[in-house]
Amino acid sequence: MNYYELLFTLITPEDYYQDLMINALAEIGFATFEEADFGFKAYIQSPAFSKAAVDEALEPYHSLITFSYDVNLLPAKNWNEVWESNFQPIEIADQVRVRATFHESKPDFPYEITIDPKMAFGTGHHETTSLMMASMLETNFKGKKVLDMGCGTGILAILAAKLGATDLTAIDYDILCYNSTQENTALNQVEGVNIICGSKEVIPDEQYDIVLANINRNILLDQMQRYGEVLKPQGEIYFSGFYESPDLEIIKEAAAQHQMHYISHKKSKEWVAAKFVKA
Repeated sequence: MNYYELLFTLITPEDYYQDLMINALAEIGFATFEEADFGFKAYIQSPAFSKAAVDEALEPYHSLITFSYDVNLLPAKNWNEVWESNFQPIEIADQVRVRATFHESKPDFPYEITIDPKMAFGTGHHETTSLMMASMLETNFKGKKVLDMGCGTGILAILAAKLGATDLTAIDYDILCYNSTQENTALNQVEGVNIICGSKEVIPDEQYDIVLANINRNILLDQMQRYGEVLKPQGEIYFSGFYESPDLEIIKEAAAQHQMHYISHKKSKEWVAAKFVKA
């Protein structure tokens, strides 16, 4: 499938407004973003692209920041070349190293994850993914039943398995993310993950010890009731994909309606990953 690449040029950019723009684009279907010297790049499947939708989503930011964008049609076959030229390994808390297949292994890290992202979101570079992984390192996954919603490349499910989770379900609505998760779990020799293509309607009627949901605010709100239904009492749920202000308070209020109560959060720039526990 072809993709559209949008090149955003920001004049005197501020990280906060750039992140807000990225969040707005994510809410209309853009799945992958890449920082650049001139601003950032955004990618979306060609059938889902609408210039009118982009202009509508970004209209409020014209009064806050000066920006422009160009649109390129990007054949999917070029994606690996893009990532091989830009994707660098990342390290989290001296415990996790995320690399691609074309990077040298460093076995001194307790947890090394190999990811070939292709067109799927989730390499650890974005603040939301790295915050979620940092939170996971502080969580007991041994023997736990885990649900990873919006799994992208499968990176969080893979880390959960490496941390000791024994029953894993990973779900994403995008068929490319579904395929990517299959490939990356195999690449990391993680077996037995139940990988499903769909949204909240395909979440199995089971009870989970831990739920990982790194998506965006609007989707989290839409799926909140379902999370409350499948999370065990005293189970932990980790949310990310939104900002500290005003989103965190909105998420807190919605989660509390389904007996999931705020415990703490981590922050990078304006992005957060928040821990909740079900009463």
